[in-house]
Amino acid sequence: MAQFLDPGRVMMGTFGQIFIEGVWQSNLNHLEASVEAEKKELNLVGTDYTVYKLGRKKGTGTMSGYKVTSDMIARGFQKFSIIHKLDDPEAYGFERIQLNNCMVDKIVLANWTAGEEVTEETPFTFESYELLDPIVAS
Repeated sequence: MAQFLDPGRVMMGTFGQIFIEGVWQSNLNHLEASVEAEKKELNLVGTDYTVYKLGRKKGTGTMSGYKVTSDMIARGFQKFSIIHKLDDPEAYGFERIQLNNCMVDKIVLANWTAGEEVTEETPFTFESYELLDPIVAS
């Protein structure tokens, strides 16, 4: 008999957390981070397929949320670490990933409109990552 996905096991971002240098950023409500690999194309004899060799990798991301402090402005372009925790009480567990040597791409000094919440979006790069706590189905 086929097993179906238990919908309660699907991760929701509701209980996600972002820590910068160990400090919880409760004002942030979005984090995206990814690694893109450069692939070197090789044309080898004996095959009619192009094959690939892994080249350099590039880590990029964006975090966003409500402006509460001037921390991002004060930090400037100094490197920092981010640990994100994706948790959901119904899921198989939680996941924590550390992004190392993060550096912002730009610092927004002002971006507001009268009568509206002030939000910040900060694009950044990172130089490596560590999977600290994986989610494992039981």
